[in-house]
Amino acid sequence: MTSPRDPPEAPVTATDQRAAPALIERTGIEIVPESDRTAKPRDLFWPWFAANVSVFGMSYGSFVLGFGISFWQATLVSVVGIVVSFLLCGLIAIAGKRGSAPTMVLSRAAFGVHGQKVPGVVSWLTSIGWETFLAIMAVLATATIITQLGGDGSSIALLIVATLIVAALIVTASVLGYHTIMKLQSVLTWVTGIVTILYVALTIPAIDFAAVMSMPSGGIGQVVGALVMVMTGFGLGWINIAADWSRYQKRTASDGSIVFWNTFGGAVAPVILVVFGLLLAGSDDELAAKISLDPIGALAELLPIWALVPFLLTAVLALVSGAVLGIYSSGLTLISLGIRIPRPLAAGIDGLILTLGTIYVVFFAADFLGPFQSFLITLGVPLASWAGILIADILRRRRDYDDGALFDPNGRYGAWDWIAIGTMVIASVIGWGFVINGFAEAAPWNNWQGYFLPLVGGQDGDWAYANLGVFFALVLSFVVTWFARAGRIRRQEESA
Repeated sequence: MTSPRDPPEAPVTATDQRAAPALIERTGIEIVPESDRTAKPRDLFWPWFAANVSVFGMSYGSFVLGFGISFWQATLVSVVGIVVSFLLCGLIAIAGKRGSAPTMVLSRAAFGVHGQKVPGVVSWLTSIGWETFLAIMAVLATATIITQLGGDGSSIALLIVATLIVAALIVTASVLGYHTIMKLQSVLTWVTGIVTILYVALTIPAIDFAAVMSMPSGGIGQVVGALVMVMTGFGLGWINIAADWSRYQKRTASDGSIVFWNTFGGAVAPVILVVFGLLLAGSDDELAAKISLDPIGALAELLPIWALVPFLLTAVLALVSGAVLGIYSSGLTLISLGIRIPRPLAAGIDGLILTLGTIYVVFFAADFLGPFQSFLITLGVPLASWAGILIADILRRRRDYDDGALFDPNGRYGAWDWIAIGTMVIASVIGWGFVINGFAEAAPWNNWQGYFLPLVGGQDGDWAYANLGVFFALVLSFVVTWFARAGRIRRQEESA
């Protein structure tokens, strides 16, 4: 029974959806009607590929080698980290197919209808942070390449125009919604894919294979650190929105197909780009150093003048593509937190926040990469814990979700699941103890972490920068949830 003091949210009906305008998706966090679940598993390839084919992925070659490992170690780390992290996204995408609702609504089955707001806030902040970063990179890439073309990349007018165009593209696509984004991503996949192949072909002569192969090997701590960084930078950066793009799938779709197309679409381009980035960064120490300061600008220096314009357009469109996915999903997360506004308005609000953040960084902030990365590592720990909990919950379930109970705090999933919430809190506290703020000067407010590192050699030891806390939070949360919530999940499904 539903208490008058605590009314449930109402799932959408098929009639509501059919009445919506075709151009703008009106479905928010409601259950997608069965008549609209027409997507096929292979359709998942387009959004994930387009959002991850950015040439920015090549810059990770420099980041990975920065841990002091060899090319072959770096290649292994990159392939494993990218594939496994997108595989985790694929597992969460199963929930979207089973429940036909956004990720953060389906997560209510694990945390409770109200309890889900705890990881929901973390998810919203992470999405806003990532997408603002992508928008900033798109604006700065424009300025850098205009400079290389002989223009004034520091021109205020140019930066304003670039900011407005990038923000307009992101916000417009996000407001229009799922169907427009899916069409957009399928087009961007071809455009960005072709120009990326051109870039690779033009820059192969810059590779010095002798220098690449001569790099010395690193220790286990350095390898693990690089692995965690790759996982955090790729799949784990998307994991909180994975089910948003599978909720239009038929309930009869194969779980294996959902996982495969999500993993393949997300991982195939980054694997190629990062390995090629390893070859470029390993060939030239100066280039590797420049990449850490201006990734896209440094990569553009290797191109002839005639190739800079298509490179610029592709780099910007790929970054915009990733930002569109994030802002669309952050709008859904905002609604799931209890803010009852139409989905297009939620996307517009988050788009406005992104625009303001981009303006602040581009025009006023002296440094943003350091504080931003510090911020993401901090949020990455509880997000990894949430992912471990939700993946265990998904793998334990054998039936589709109870549509009504996802919106009713008095339903079978309850208002608060204290096992899940407690697991996330404890795992986060443990995880934060094993990560270090690598940007102590740029982000001194974050120097409180790393309090458990003395157990593994201290903040100057081999494991200090391995970000073990992300691994610990993910694995610990999965194991605890797998066993501690097994009985509760079984009772929930038996009460159907």
